[in-house]
Amino acid sequence: MLQLGNTKCSFLFCLGICILACSTIYMKANIFNSPLPSTDFLNHTNQSTPALKICDILPPAAPGFKCRRTDSKNISYETKLDANCILLQSDLHFIMAPLSKEEKDFPLAFIITIHKELETFVRLLRAIYAPQNVYCIHIDAKAPEEYKTSVRTLSTCFPNVFVASVNEKVTYAGFSRLQADINCMKDLVKSPTKWKRVINLCGQDFPIQTNLELVRYMQEPKWKDRNMTPGIKQPQTMKYRTEFQYEEVNGTHVAPKGQKKGPPPHSLTIYFGTAYYSLTRLFVEFVLKDKVAKDLLEWSRDTFSPDEHYWVTLNHMKEAPGNYVEGEWEGNVRAIKWRDQEGEAHQGCKVMKMKRTIHQGYLCLRD
Repeated sequence: MLQLGNTKCSFLFCLGICILACSTIYMKANIFNSPLPSTDFLNHTNQSTPALKICDILPPAAPGFKCRRTDSKNISYETKLDANCILLQSDLHFIMAPLSKEEKDFPLAFIITIHKELETFVRLLRAIYAPQNVYCIHIDAKAPEEYKTSVRTLSTCFPNVFVASVNEKVTYAGFSRLQADINCMKDLVKSPTKWKRVINLCGQDFPIQTNLELVRYMQEPKWKDRNMTPGIKQPQTMKYRTEFQYEEVNGTHVAPKGQKKGPPPHSLTIYFGTAYYSLTRLFVEFVLKDKVAKDLLEWSRDTFSPDEHYWVTLNHMKEAPGNYVEGEWEGNVRAIKWRDQEGEAHQGCKVMKMKRTIHQGYLCLRD
């Protein structure tokens, strides 16, 4: 009987341990499956948010923040200047300490150009944020004042996040889009953060690599001390962009002026590529100071989508630090699915399974 009693006690003890372990696993699963934390500190009305239950994507707000859904499609955010930044960082689960020495020793700079979809921007920032990095936010000057106020309020909660000192009225495919990056670069070189690379993003991007994976990718032998500006010599089909003059019209679109341009300065060979890049700090300093770079920038003012020829052209100059004179489309730091190519070049986001070994960096679904 004594032996049976001991066996019964052992069984009950093991049963208790199992129940405790299962409860812990269940609670953790609920945490990971819970909705994303609150963005209540933002002051913005998002017209494109799909119908949801009242604020069901937002948990209870921390003191100093308030969320109010005005109807099934519009979410309005009210900013309070006494917002508690510590609670904000906690509620949104921002990473507030470097996750590895490897990342700490290789800080990155990010340029993020935004004009809409505030919730998307906050989720992007939270996903890429690390305290050793630095972030320059360029807000389109045409954006609503409440939107600008919300972004500035958010930036005050982080010492390494700031709004560009000069903000452009950005026009798609216009020179203003290139100038926005230049403005941020001028601010970033003054930053106390000794960043190694700068990456530019749009507000609708989202990472498909961790910060550590990006750091390791950029330090691979092929890319160590080398810029990534994917592109090729300007094909005949793209020559219209730089052979004729264009102008930005009312901040809405770019239109041809009907006049031909002169040849590029310093007999430069013009390249065509992506507007997105990973650039070394030395290259950025070169862009801001070198006469050839400045002359090319000025010549590009009345071209079409100059950000798609400016960076890649300079990166094919032998004088440019970190150049890749022989480079073509290699080193793409983003994966882009163009919406008008769905059904031809790709099968859409819901069908295609992303392979992280193929697509590097950031995904941006573009119209």
